Amino acid sequence: MKQKKRMSKLILFFVVVLTMLNIISPITKAEAKEKVYQIATDITFAPFEFQDVSGDFVGIDMDLIAAIAKDQGFKYEMKPLGFNAAVQALESKQVDAVIAGMSITEERQKKFDFSEPYFDSGIIMAVDSDNDTVASYDDLKGQKVAVKTGTEGASFAASIKDEYGFSIVTFDDSANMYEEVRTGNSVAVFDDYPVLAYGIKQGNGLKIVTDKEAGASYGFAVSKGQNTELLEMFNAGLANLKASGEYQEILDKYLETGSEAEEGNGFFGLLKESFPSLLSGLKMTLILTVVSLLIATVLGIIFGLLRIAKNKVLSTIAVIYIDIFRGTPLIVQAFFIYFGIPVALDFRISAVAAGLITLSLNAGAYMAEIVRGGIQSVDKGQMEAARSLGLPYGKAMRKVVLPQAIQLMIPAFINQFVITLKDTSILSIIGINELTQSGKIIIARNLESFQMWLIVGIMYFIVIMILTKVSNVLERRIKNGQA
Repeated sequence: MKQKKRMSKLILFFVVVLTMLNIISPITKAEAKEKVYQIATDITFAPFEFQDVSGDFVGIDMDLIAAIAKDQGFKYEMKPLGFNAAVQALESKQVDAVIAGMSITEERQKKFDFSEPYFDSGIIMAVDSDNDTVASYDDLKGQKVAVKTGTEGASFAASIKDEYGFSIVTFDDSANMYEEVRTGNSVAVFDDYPVLAYGIKQGNGLKIVTDKEAGASYGFAVSKGQNTELLEMFNAGLANLKASGEYQEILDKYLETGSEAEEGNGFFGLLKESFPSLLSGLKMTLILTVVSLLIATVLGIIFGLLRIAKNKVLSTIAVIYIDIFRGTPLIVQAFFIYFGIPVALDFRISAVAAGLITLSLNAGAYMAEIVRGGIQSVDKGQMEAARSLGLPYGKAMRKVVLPQAIQLMIPAFINQFVITLKDTSILSIIGINELTQSGKIIIARNLESFQMWLIVGIMYFIVIMILTKVSNVLERRIKNGQA
């Protein structure tokens, strides 16, 4: 009898635990509506997702998920990451779902669960509007063709490239892909027909030269076996929108009656229109730079001192840290910290936090070498004199050697500040909306690549010149103080 009671209690215990872990009972619809789902999307895939003049993300996918959420009563937060980062974020469970014109393929179905298709796509080829020599696939022999990573256009181009003898150049966003063709570096582009047709309406300088090829359907994706309640709500909402006619209204808004090409308003008009978004991006760039460098300075001092320590263990630890972060690309470090570590340890981290950690660790490794070099540049007699006066090693380092070393290190510190500020642009790859990312988003809307990158370059130049002038003033004051 006692054994049966113990067994019953044990079973009850496991039932409670499994229920708490959501293994036995899935999330109810009521609970799902209280949750705020993190949904990732692309940022340069008009007319499915792009940013309007007001800074709001709009497009077929954006309007569709908003309407379905309203119909089903759930809450969500949109994360504009870019297609590659969005898919990797879903794979690493950093987000709950992706809606980004994502084609439903057999390979993707092994990793993700998809909704019912919400759009049937197709592929077309386009060339520069002045190009009259390329009118079919046969004309591509020996030429280069531009595609966007992860799209139906890229898959289709890869499937026929050997047959027609052309090579493929891959891009992460549509604007650069179109610019590749306009500059003549590639003769043609393969892209999903609604995206390319919308871009031509907006004045991307291309023209369609082939009929539409059959393509895959787009679907709303969640991780395999995860967020089934969200998938069910999406399917139910989609069915309701189709029945009410709202679904077709959304498509017509962007495909049938899509905006005509905006008239160019010149450099200053573009600057005025885009300045608020660019200023927000610049603010994020400066925050990332300042915060990461404060952390990096602390790390640099610690590991710089460890680097010259007489203790072999401490010195080896410093060498390993410095070599790893100076010996690997920043973009690899960002991907590893944002996607790799969370998968291995099963937790989530925000893109901004991952960016700060990446920049801090990377800059800290360089700061450590600056500190080591500055300390070793101070005459050894200074330490010997301090020790001969009875000062302990640590106090002699703090009071005598480090103050002199810092004076020598200031120009290198300012230089590292400039390098880190420019390195923030790499973090756009994980979806941080800094200055470079802001430029990309604006270009996706207006396709003014040359003028927009000129504006972004000028903004970087102004900030860096200010830093350079500050560096010069500090150096002069230090020299005058020494004199």
